[in-house]
Amino acid sequence: MVIKKVKLGGYGHTVEIDESKFWRRKHHRGHRVEGQWVFGGYERETGNVFMVPVEKRDATTLLHVIKEWIKPRTTIISDCWKAYNTLNNEGYVHMTVNHSLHFKDPETGVHSNSIETSWRHPKASMSNYCRKKKFFPGYLAKHMFTKHCRI
Repeated sequence: MVIKKVKLGGYGHTVEIDESKFWRRKHHRGHRVEGQWVFGGYERETGNVFMVPVEKRDATTLLHVIKEWIKPRTTIISDCWKAYNTLNNEGYVHMTVNHSLHFKDPETGVHSNSIETSWRHPKASMSNYCRKKKFFPGYLAKHMFTKHCRI
């Protein structure tokens, strides 16, 4: 199967980005079990998303994924994670929201609530087989396909 990658954003478009760890606790309690970091984006104008498993959340890794999935000149909204500090120098318009102060900036109206909400469905519907590393990318691809096709 060939999957055509479609970049999100562009001039006049806004993409919210975030990273999240996919994991479950045994019987919904106790210590966290090993999981998988996922980096994703949500385009406000179209509702399209991308979700990519990543090994690290450092600036080099995340910037590579951003350039692969988001068009230049896009307005990118993120939290204040230090890995995003160079986005303005890379051809993007970067706006942040400080979640330790508020979830929506009262002055600018900037928020990343849409991408935060986008994590809910794939995490809730993740079955046991999806926790195996070899199946995880396929699970994310299925989720993006059904979201994009509005299935």
